[in-house]
Amino acid sequence: MTSFWAEHVWLPTGLARGVRLVVADGRFLAVETKANRSPDDVRLRGVVFPGMVNAHSHVFQRALRGRTQSDGDNGVAWRAKVHDIAQRLNPDLYLALARATFAEMALAGFTTVGEFHYLHHGPGGSPYADPNAMSSALVKAASEVGIRLTLLDTLYLRGGLTSEGHLPLEGVQERFSDGSVDTWAERMSRVEQTELLRHGAAIHSIRAVPKEQAAYAAQVAGERPLHAYVSEHPAENLACEMFYGQSPTELFAEAGVLGPEFTAVHATALSESDLDLLADTECQVVACPTSERDMAGGVPHALRLLDAGLPVGIGSDHQAFIDPWLELRELEMHERSHSGERGRISTAELVKCGSLHGARSLGWYDTGAIAPGLLADFVTVDLESLRTAGSKAAEVLYTANAADVLTVVVGGRMIVEDGQHSFGPIAPLMSEALFMLRDSGCSRTYSGEHSR
Repeated sequence: MTSFWAEHVWLPTGLARGVRLVVADGRFLAVETKANRSPDDVRLRGVVFPGMVNAHSHVFQRALRGRTQSDGDNGVAWRAKVHDIAQRLNPDLYLALARATFAEMALAGFTTVGEFHYLHHGPGGSPYADPNAMSSALVKAASEVGIRLTLLDTLYLRGGLTSEGHLPLEGVQERFSDGSVDTWAERMSRVEQTELLRHGAAIHSIRAVPKEQAAYAAQVAGERPLHAYVSEHPAENLACEMFYGQSPTELFAEAGVLGPEFTAVHATALSESDLDLLADTECQVVACPTSERDMAGGVPHALRLLDAGLPVGIGSDHQAFIDPWLELRELEMHERSHSGERGRISTAELVKCGSLHGARSLGWYDTGAIAPGLLADFVTVDLESLRTAGSKAAEVLYTANAADVLTVVVGGRMIVEDGQHSFGPIAPLMSEALFMLRDSGCSRTYSGEHSR
């Protein structure tokens, strides 16, 4: 049993002072407010938040940070670079990059991540000897870092959608596809859950999965968390309406995809009827503001979604930034720009967007808040950094960034202390992974070894 004491803690009821957290067997045994610090308590500096949840991530796209934001680098060029990186990856390289990226997430205050994983097979779509070699690399990396992972094993069957129908797979897309729903289901059934791993599923999008297969995939997924891209761009809506005569949301509703376990990713171009369908079926939404802005796409109106009863989580998506505090501020700042008003989303609600809502969308129903019985996942943010100095505890969400995270605890285990991960410096790990990746080619041999 370990006890912690902090002057400021975000609880489900709001910000509390003088809080003692008692942890046993990885869970909060007691949460005592207005408590005096005991001699054996570990003192936590700064403001304590529930662990942040990254509900939509592609770790391999971390390799593109800074390489796709230049003048004139349009969406077509971006996609070509994404595909080039995907062609270069094998399980060993994937492990190295995932380890460094998950560690960067932990340093930023994320204690849980949902990996939207569709890079399944070898060049040309040939399965590895272990068909789950790529997902195993992700699982191993997350375990070594100490971060919780929901593996959103993604179904990907077609190369796109036009008004005339679905396109065949092309190039690197062959690495994404299992060929059928049954093969996808059989492969992902081999992944066993652990203390740090939950198994989810994803239908990549209506662009990549035809309607009948989407309906079958939802049946196969059962009670697992199920994610999909939904109305990411108006062009997606137009193609779907021209071929199917429905919006993506209407199509998923008719196919039986929507429900309490379903999360719509991005959802930037929803109609009012789409919104009603998602709300009526108790779905959830994940917004990725920094990626959505980086791609010159729309940011969903979070307040509109929240007011409709749709929980909204956050994600780092293609890793242009890994910073939950920035993502949360972007939700509010987008609302301000759109409405001309300030204070649209309360700080308490933003904290839930960063923690509880994302945890629920990933199937972690026993974390996302600081309360007795829940998993002891929490982070502390410095109140005395150059950025946060002068901020009140209730204001630090608006002034902090990833560099201000001091402590990260997952299941009662401290994986970040005084701003340092237990691995030691992460930048050299990231640099090494990126160097190996950029020096590789798609013909690089997979050794089958996962040594650090």
